[in-house]
Amino acid sequence: MSMDESPKDYSRVTSTSITETTTSVHVTALDGIVNVNSLFTIAVFVGLSLTTPNQRSLEPNTACDAGIDVARKLLVFEVVSFSFFLFSSLVAQGLKLAINLLNSKDVDEAFRAHINLKVLRLGMMGAAIGSVMGCLFLMLSMVNVIQIRLGMLSCGSKSTVHAVAALLILVSSALIVYISTAIYAFLH
Repeated sequence: MSMDESPKDYSRVTSTSITETTTSVHVTALDGIVNVNSLFTIAVFVGLSLTTPNQRSLEPNTACDAGIDVARKLLVFEVVSFSFFLFSSLVAQGLKLAINLLNSKDVDEAFRAHINLKVLRLGMMGAAIGSVMGCLFLMLSMVNVIQIRLGMLSCGSKSTVHAVAALLILVSSALIVYISTAIYAFLH
């Protein structure tokens, strides 16, 4: 900076470089959301393939077999989960498109677009909420998959209880970390 440049010009350059750097980080984060949602969508379709009526569980007692209502819940939870993942991915892709198209005239500057940071942060929070809701409904559908395959929770089968407990503990813990990190990033 030369001696005759005003502090006002310096602050403008600094805020632009900060915006360019953070926008690149946002694009990377949005890529991550889309990639993870794609993996979860595969899990949704695997779950959908397991919704066959009158399927026997691995429990010897036929009273522990899941009924049609469990298969129906599985299907509903899978569709809702897919809807949230699709919502999240479309929001993230839309934000990426806006970043890449707005104010980027040079191919080398595709990740340095000038975008309203409040809109970007709000969109990223919307994508994160969609992913969290998709995970919650996917977890509920997996509980139903476990009940269809291993027997109803109400029968108290050790394998069913252990599988559901592990699922709930691990997924809930991961969601708490994800939500905490997203809120921290949103507020700072």
